[in-house]
Amino acid sequence: MKLYSLFLKHPVICTDSRVCPSGSMFFALKGDNFNANAFALSALEKGCAYAVVDQAEYAIDERFILVDNVLDSLQALARYHRKQLCTKIIAITGTNGKTTTKELIAAVLQEKFNILYTQGNFNNHIGVPLTLLKLTAEHELAVIEMGANHPGEIKILAEIACPDYGIITNVGKAHLEGFGSFEGVKNTKAELYKYIFDNGKSIFINKNNAHLVEMATKVGFVGVERMIEYNITESSNNANTFGQVSNCSPFLEMNCNINHAENFAVKTKLIGTYNAENVLAAITIGNYFGIENILLKHGLENYIPQNNRSQLTVTENNKLVVDAYNANPTSLNAAVLNFAQMDVSNKTLILGDMLELGEHSAIEHQNIVDLLQQNQLKNVLLVGSEFKKTNHSFHCFDNVSDLILYLEQNPITNNFILIKGSRGIKLEKVLSVL
Repeated sequence: MKLYSLFLKHPVICTDSRVCPSGSMFFALKGDNFNANAFALSALEKGCAYAVVDQAEYAIDERFILVDNVLDSLQALARYHRKQLCTKIIAITGTNGKTTTKELIAAVLQEKFNILYTQGNFNNHIGVPLTLLKLTAEHELAVIEMGANHPGEIKILAEIACPDYGIITNVGKAHLEGFGSFEGVKNTKAELYKYIFDNGKSIFINKNNAHLVEMATKVGFVGVERMIEYNITESSNNANTFGQVSNCSPFLEMNCNINHAENFAVKTKLIGTYNAENVLAAITIGNYFGIENILLKHGLENYIPQNNRSQLTVTENNKLVVDAYNANPTSLNAAVLNFAQMDVSNKTLILGDMLELGEHSAIEHQNIVDLLQQNQLKNVLLVGSEFKKTNHSFHCFDNVSDLILYLEQNPITNNFILIKGSRGIKLEKVLSVL
């Protein structure tokens, strides 16, 4: 395989002609609004050793590798490279919490192993192969995040990564515009279970989640064979790992138990009781790979969330729970309920529209407004055209710029503030005035 031979000599891959490390390989990907074939020569001039293109007119000398389709070649190269190594791969997907869970799993596993894990949001048809191509023989374990917003995407990513283990954090109402329905979400996420089952591998599963149990059973998993289970609270299904929330004001604290042995406490720097399942997933996986409780505890307690995901930010004027990376009906519902239950004073919520809901958008936004009213949350600022269509008495703004102008004229001080919305609303911009 000529391409793989070249990759072994030039193992750094780039797809952005503005960033071309010396001796790297440039893959000229296409998108709806760009064609990187046109930038292949520029990439070579800036330092790349080779450029992979799929239009013959751009392949003007031996430094160009002409293929039928650059994306297909990138994915095939990643799969082939992954198959040459002995690294055990854990694939993770889910509607909510998959990035946080991936980070927690990584924090635990790197207490003992040399690991690779998905950086940022490199979890799609391009990001997954790019991550796999960073694998080396020294990596003992890899945690590969897989995202999707259309049916069939998890199947494709699983066939590229060929995981040895799989975990689905949960399933909820997200990207309904692409999936069509909640059942569409479940069917797509279950593609990971299907790949794992068909290839004789194992899954880690939250036995408290009836949807996940149903999905696993549907593809063929029965009983406990090839299923490593965990639970919130001890129950009759006898999962080996279980735990209970002991405190969450504001940080999540848990009492955890493995194999019905002595309890051990974990004090995280995460906001939200909904993160308890993510912590238990990391504990379960860490224990499966032989990591002692003291190291599990150390890894989890030293993890600090970033990228506007359930992180506490303290300013001169307020304390902020910043969860502005994304939002959907399931995650926003959980965030609102958790915030309502938190034992803090002077609560304010700044919530942005949930995007990509299609025909479900109106009812889902109204449901959130109703939830706010039911929990008697009065200090609420809403942002976006979808929230503007709902029936409520809260302040509502067309966009974040209007909200910032309002806050400059009506400052908030000494408040505990939840900030959550879809990434497209850009609520992180409001931090400067809080």
